[in-house]
Amino acid sequence: MNSTTSTSRSLERLVLGRATRDGDGVKLTRVLTADLQQRLDPFLMLDQFGSDDPNDYGGGFPDHPHRGFETVTYMIAGRMRHKDSAGHEGLLQNGGVQWMTAGQGVIHSEMPEQEAGSMEGFQLWLNLPGKDKMCAPAYRDIQSQEIPEVLTAQGVRVRVISGVFEGVAGAVNRPVQTYPTDALYLDLHFEGDALFVQPMPSTYNAFVYTYRGEVAVVSKQGQTQAVGLHHMGILRNEGEQVQLQAKTGTRVLLIAGQPLREPIAQYGPFVMNTRAQLMQAVEDFNNGLFTP
Repeated sequence: MNSTTSTSRSLERLVLGRATRDGDGVKLTRVLTADLQQRLDPFLMLDQFGSDDPNDYGGGFPDHPHRGFETVTYMIAGRMRHKDSAGHEGLLQNGGVQWMTAGQGVIHSEMPEQEAGSMEGFQLWLNLPGKDKMCAPAYRDIQSQEIPEVLTAQGVRVRVISGVFEGVAGAVNRPVQTYPTDALYLDLHFEGDALFVQPMPSTYNAFVYTYRGEVAVVSKQGQTQAVGLHHMGILRNEGEQVQLQAKTGTRVLLIAGQPLREPIAQYGPFVMNTRAQLMQAVEDFNNGLFTP
């Protein structure tokens, strides 16, 4: 593709995640927090977990409920077993993705299947439109070899988890008519000092997250703005492409989607449009209605 800096997005702001623990004491960094949900609509949360100390991840995530959105777990290293109340089970391991649609309600667990070694990955929460929040739960267990990869002429290996890159459809590629968020999820591995270019509608909310090295956003003026290690860079809604420059060894997530522009009401693991719907979700869970 012919890059044109006059139409490229620039960096709006940098976000450094905050350390926290979730599940049964799993140590993680919460990067996309509740105060950014409207700005980064349709994305609700991004967590990074990573440690070689089993005390940081050994407790895993025992049974817990979700309603009204999707969870996307991307494992960089380690092994984690998924089980849920809809009867789905899968092993999430190096390079694999677990894509779960909670819909009307599901109870699931994600438990480590290792007692030592490194465990590293991400969990992204993707909102569902109001009309689909009560859809039937669904689950896809995608192994690493099922994720398409493209090596660009510049030397960037692109893992296409969702969306389309250079005509290659991702492991999860769904019609916009059914899933209007049209989520793009790319894992970029810079195998040389390279420039990466991705077309993107200016209306889509987008961000990058650097988990190895440092990347530079090339703005519409041709200037570069750095997104350092463990930082999220929110991209301005301008221009029709994203340009990223980085050195060998850098790894970056590029995530974007079409905003729903609907009210967001959240109470823990429930994300609906109104407070009344949240109260109903809590009542349904307490009454055992999340289990068939």
